[in-house]
Amino acid sequence: MDLILALKAIIMGLVEGFTEFLPISSTGHLILAGSLLDFTKDVSKEVMDVFEIAIQAGAILAVCWEYRQRIGSVLSTFSTEVKSRKFVLNVAIAFIPLAVIGLAIGKMIKHALFKPVPVAMAFIIGGIIILLVERRARTNPVTVRVNSVDEMTPFDALKVGCAQAFALIPGTSRSGSTIIGGMLLGLSRKTATEFSFFLAIPTLLAATFYSLYKARDILSATDVPLFGVGTVAAFISAFLCVRWLLRYISSHDFTFFAWYRIVFGLLVLASAHYGWVVWAE
Repeated sequence: MDLILALKAIIMGLVEGFTEFLPISSTGHLILAGSLLDFTKDVSKEVMDVFEIAIQAGAILAVCWEYRQRIGSVLSTFSTEVKSRKFVLNVAIAFIPLAVIGLAIGKMIKHALFKPVPVAMAFIIGGIIILLVERRARTNPVTVRVNSVDEMTPFDALKVGCAQAFALIPGTSRSGSTIIGGMLLGLSRKTATEFSFFLAIPTLLAATFYSLYKARDILSATDVPLFGVGTVAAFISAFLCVRWLLRYISSHDFTFFAWYRIVFGLLVLASAHYGWVVWAE
């Protein structure tokens, strides 16, 4: 792997890590970054598609490291404490809707909607929804009924999992769907954000391993350095992002991200109209 390709992999990893846990769609940003870097000049489109999913492993490891004490406690007390079993059960339940729908019609949804106008509309509509949810949170704060991940019921988890399934629509954002969906369902902003982090572990791990398994015939040992560099960059940037986001939500809402999504949606439309980015698969 030459220096230029390594730098491109690092940039892609940084983009993945900084955007994965923010409600702004990492996929859309990776598409823009890959196109601007002309990434397919160095690797095939098939390898690039797998690379963009596989480097999510770095983001997952960042969450695992940030919450290593909580995860370690849950695993060590799973057989003895009801709270730990409830936590694992809630995460498992929330994972199911996206997994089932994704396996059933995920590819069809992506094929039908992975086009500039639907992607842009997902960004813009998502931004408007965030604005409405934050307005509701300001004017009617009593709607919050769950102030801790441990207070969530299995039905709460299922509803958040159903919200996460909207992330199958390109441009929606997995974290945006879970966080904003959770807030709509009565979770506090901090609880919705933390549960989104925990739910990312099985969700992104499953996507990563499934993608690598499907692409096992087109990948080779020569791809390992590329994937390794991208994954390390994603880990570092995701770790910084998770730390920053937890501090940010302690004194801010998601209004900034809502306007960012709206502007980004307009950018998607402009990039497609003027041919700056190839959005087709």
